[in-house]
Amino acid sequence: MLLDSVSRRKFAGRFASLFSALGAATLMGKSANATPAPDNDEVRKLNDQGKPAEGTPFIMPIVAHGGVIYVAGQGAHDEGPAASWEIGKHTTIVMDKVKKLVEAGGSTMDKVVQLSVFLAKIDDYDGMNKVFKTYFPNGGPARTTVAVAALPGNSLVEVNCIAAVTKK
Repeated sequence: MLLDSVSRRKFAGRFASLFSALGAATLMGKSANATPAPDNDEVRKLNDQGKPAEGTPFIMPIVAHGGVIYVAGQGAHDEGPAASWEIGKHTTIVMDKVKKLVEAGGSTMDKVVQLSVFLAKIDDYDGMNKVFKTYFPNGGPARTTVAVAALPGNSLVEVNCIAAVTKK
């Protein structure tokens, strides 16, 4: 079956390739043929404080390039009993982490241009949306939400995003 051959990682990789092909510059109103500013040409790998990452971490929380930041997937990582897991609580934990990383990367939630949401259960869609809306009072970004078989760390939801960084 087609769905059996699509994993979250494959989906994200294909989406990233598509986004890259379209060009972040085009999405932000710049000409696709524009030459990037020299200071934006470097790929910067940042820690959760927005500082250059030390060593070689397996996954970077923030990667910045060309006036755009990419925030790695964030989950709730609940260690309590499964009966206590609640989508509202998990979504709040995850969105607080995303907000912290977006701001550490030099952006704001209003500048998030794309967001991917992975739910362990599609039945949690409405509960996730209730919390999600509170983080985007001025309107949300382009978003994809998919249900997956399971998420790391017993999380009911995982979110990654792409945000624009404007010069100050």
